[in-house]
Amino acid sequence: MESCPFLIGGDWLQPKLASTPVFNPSTGEVIAECPAGGIAEVNAVVDAAQTAFPGWMETPPVERARILARFKMLLEENFEDIVRCNTRENGKTLVESRGDVKRGMEVVEFALGVPSLMMGQILENVARGIDCEAMRQPLGVCAGITPFNFPAMVPLWMYPIAIACGNTFVLKPSEKVPLTAIKIVRLLEKAGLPRGVMNIVHGGREVVDALLTHPKVKAISFVGSTPIAKYIYEVGTKHGKRVQSNGGAKNFTLIMPDADTDNSVRGVIEGAFGCAGERCMAGSTAVIVGAAEKTVLPVLVEATRRIKVGPTDREAQPDMGPLITRQHRDRVLELIEAGVKEGAKIPADGRGVKVKEAPDGFFVGATILDGVQNGMTVAREEIFGPVLNVMRMDDLDAAIEMANKSAYGNGASIFTRSGKAAREFKHRINCGMVGINIGVPASMAWFPFNGWNDSFFGDLHMQGVEGVQFFTQQKVTTSRWFSYGEGDIWHKE
Repeated sequence: MESCPFLIGGDWLQPKLASTPVFNPSTGEVIAECPAGGIAEVNAVVDAAQTAFPGWMETPPVERARILARFKMLLEENFEDIVRCNTRENGKTLVESRGDVKRGMEVVEFALGVPSLMMGQILENVARGIDCEAMRQPLGVCAGITPFNFPAMVPLWMYPIAIACGNTFVLKPSEKVPLTAIKIVRLLEKAGLPRGVMNIVHGGREVVDALLTHPKVKAISFVGSTPIAKYIYEVGTKHGKRVQSNGGAKNFTLIMPDADTDNSVRGVIEGAFGCAGERCMAGSTAVIVGAAEKTVLPVLVEATRRIKVGPTDREAQPDMGPLITRQHRDRVLELIEAGVKEGAKIPADGRGVKVKEAPDGFFVGATILDGVQNGMTVAREEIFGPVLNVMRMDDLDAAIEMANKSAYGNGASIFTRSGKAAREFKHRINCGMVGINIGVPASMAWFPFNGWNDSFFGDLHMQGVEGVQFFTQQKVTTSRWFSYGEGDIWHKE
């Protein structure tokens, strides 16, 4: 059993509190107990962060960047250890966990440029003898509330940029996957981060609400489901905080009649079933346009049936791992059944998958629901599992019109050889991240993670320059200096 301590002002503490189990999803075994904090623990971590803020704010940006440079080096040195911890508590394959950690490390790389990213502006003689300058300063104590599906990457979306900009930080990782976050933050400490700049608190809704309402917390970053994302935004902003709140999605992948069959099928498979479908950028709906039904769909079904499901916590690796908990697995199975009852066909059925070497793991096989219509439950709700909806449309116009009816707006992709079709799709599709012959159009660290509509609540997205803008506030100074003998400030005797 591993421990899940709090980090409060530089001290790792293991309070005796009620706890929730942390599972190895591949086996169903409990590998840790995560303590559930409350208002007292939130007050302690926020006070510690507030105490550390003045000194950290005054630390030159180049010195903050040097600490992050050492942090990145330690991440590289401990890469495989982090990867295996990630896989053990989340269930990703080792390949997927490596991608999770690498994408987080790219945000650290971006944050190393903070001396340039925080540069302000100046204009001389905005009026005669008057100069004006704008500078960026940190906000204070910032908090991050993160989900289970990317234990490394999502927290690293947040705090490297926040602390590079001079803020202090409180992280509340998902109680389902706290171990990877703890392991990474220990490396940040080892890199030389001062006590209290980074803090960790564990818990559920009581901790979340305490962070949302705490007067010393200036900004909240969140990733999770849309209903909770909306709640986080509404409560946080009501209490005067900046909020960036990423929600869920239903992402569409259009396959045109001229698409390359092998590449499009590979892109759809990766988008729908990578990370067992547990990601907000999952391409959960394939829209087969026109004659692509005859060329692509049979190959897609056969490729889905070949996906090997199994435990990921050992050297022999499957194509796809388990879901995060038994309860979530059962919810996914319920949604598949709802799709069948509402009229969808099921040419690839993962409900009865058996994994002999890990009979107690939380497995669902890769599943295709064919003939899905807009009004169905599976078309409206985010399944967050290895389930691909297949819809058919006569042409590109109809496909775009249908996709644009979705309340969400994270990502959408098109597979085609036509530049005209690609440009039309890019221009008209109603979402923030677009892929052209790309299965998962998630943006890199130098660009914003750019959800729209019910996939994002806030004004400034995570990552990139928008991340820097979110974690800083501008101060504008207008100045005039008189010469001797001018005005009434100085005069000669």
